[in-house]
Amino acid sequence: MVDKKIRDIYDSISPIDYRYWNKDVAYYLSENGYTLYKLKTEVALIRALYARGKCEHEVLEEVEKACEQITTEEVYAEEDKTKHDIRALVNCIQRRVSDSTKPFVHMTATSFDIVETANAARYRDAIMKVLLPALIDLEETLIALTKRESKTIQVGRTHGQHAVPITFGFAMAKYVSCLGESMFSLKKGAENLVGKFSGAVGAYNASSLFFDDPEEFEKDVLADLFLEPGEYSTQIAMPERTMRFFFEIILLGGILANLSRDMRNLQRTEIGEVGELFEENQVGSSTMPQKRNPINFENVESIWKVLIGRLITVILDQISEHQRDLTNSASARTMGEAISYLVSVTKRLTRAMKKLQVDKANLERNFNMQKGLIAAEPLYITLAASGHPNAHEKVRLLTLQAQREHKALEEIAIQDAEVEKYLSLSGNSGRKRIISNPALYTGIASEKAERIADDWAQAIYILKMKTDL
Repeated sequence: MVDKKIRDIYDSISPIDYRYWNKDVAYYLSENGYTLYKLKTEVALIRALYARGKCEHEVLEEVEKACEQITTEEVYAEEDKTKHDIRALVNCIQRRVSDSTKPFVHMTATSFDIVETANAARYRDAIMKVLLPALIDLEETLIALTKRESKTIQVGRTHGQHAVPITFGFAMAKYVSCLGESMFSLKKGAENLVGKFSGAVGAYNASSLFFDDPEEFEKDVLADLFLEPGEYSTQIAMPERTMRFFFEIILLGGILANLSRDMRNLQRTEIGEVGELFEENQVGSSTMPQKRNPINFENVESIWKVLIGRLITVILDQISEHQRDLTNSASARTMGEAISYLVSVTKRLTRAMKKLQVDKANLERNFNMQKGLIAAEPLYITLAASGHPNAHEKVRLLTLQAQREHKALEEIAIQDAEVEKYLSLSGNSGRKRIISNPALYTGIASEKAERIADDWAQAIYILKMKTDL
């Protein structure tokens, strides 16, 4: 007979649990992870009490041992009776310790001293131990791609139209830079998360009964979890730091979605400049066997929409009446999902980008598609700098002629006597060469791509050395 307590994973409601689950993330952000960090906070309290001489070492040993044995299932069973999650946790600890130790469990604490501190610690650790390494892996993948393709000519696009030449590496350097900056901001945000141990309204009422320096006692408790207190708290820590932290998570999701949209568009059949590597048994469509859909890039953008929804919850949770109401209690439990989703798409995008195929033949074909019309900008600027009174209009008319005659703009321009008169002026030989060969008109795209890649490679190297990642 099947034990009804064992729930099939596919009975879960959230797709995180059956489709986007990651064991490393779960260690911190699952309900088991939440219980673990609340227990860590209760132990930190006892350690601070012991350090202050308020209890014997045996008390600390008993509580540490008790907290190692408690399970989330046990806490939930107790909550069925108490109808209070933290009181249930405390009861589970006290059940395992001696009568002389019981008074010290949760001493001077209110529920959200435990909750806020546990959340700050586990969010920070999930970032530092799971998400940040995943982002570094993606950043290093993009750096390598940028350097490899730094000289690969690509037509630039604005408004979905061909513009002037860049290189594919230059296009990738955009994401190296954006991802790098946001990644470091996220790290700073995680490190700035604060705990609190200031009691029911934040005025240290309970701890002041025992300590002349309750704020220092708060620091002692939090230091055990490598946290600091905020300058001010009520029953809850002020939400703004947490908001900034989650804003950066959403920003990162947007960067990954933007990269994914670019890669998806470049993978269109009629463009074909890049492609995801399909595995031997992979299927693109249930009815069209030839299809190779950009599913990884589409998945990233799809989950980005979920992240935006989580941001709304974070924003709404900024408001709490007076010293605290309960309107953020349930909603705040969903915040960790944003971290989980971002880990999922970061790892998925990294796998796709590591196997990205760059089709240089199609890049060249697309570059040449407009018969050299991309020479219009350097031609116009050269004519204007050489004194032509109406250079933009002159080149516009030449582009229309080139289109009518199906010729390259540079060919039409060189044959135009008026244009040739200006191009022949002293100092224009280099510009004339660029107009004749628009593939040379890439500015410093290649050099800048390589410099950005090298700069961020160095920054990542230093980060990994400092944080042992």
